[in-house]
Amino acid sequence: MTFRIGIISDTHGLLRPEAERDLTGVNHIIHAGDIGRPEIVDALRRIAPVTAIRGNVDSGEWAHQYPDTKLVRLAGKSIYVLHDLKTLQVDPCAGIDVIVSGHSHVPKIDMVGGILYLNPGSAGRRRFRLPITLATLEVTPEGMRPEIHDLGGD
Repeated sequence: MTFRIGIISDTHGLLRPEAERDLTGVNHIIHAGDIGRPEIVDALRRIAPVTAIRGNVDSGEWAHQYPDTKLVRLAGKSIYVLHDLKTLQVDPCAGIDVIVSGHSHVPKIDMVGGILYLNPGSAGRRRFRLPITLATLEVTPEGMRPEIHDLGGD
């Protein structure tokens, strides 16, 4: 059986229709911060259950409900979510399978020491010449399959 996780970050208050389309059918969504406004998570929850953390632009009363980091277990995998990878203060050898981060707006998939590091990039407004992206992570009995999805757009 395949468990699909949609991973999105740095929406900065903009949830593109392309992102909603690409997330349709996932079993769970992770938002790695810089949500921008509470309606973003509300819209994502209409697609699938959501785990969200607060990013550096998430301020105001609404953002207090979101932690700075979160350890979540999905499909038998331990996933640590934080916004800025440079602030990682967890022992990566502590049984963590995946570390999800955002902040840089640069999509990246990297395997280091048996841990999958996944940054979905930014799904919000374009910054510099960086792509507009999100990621999916398929967890199957055979392993994990991460993928970056280019959303196009301006």
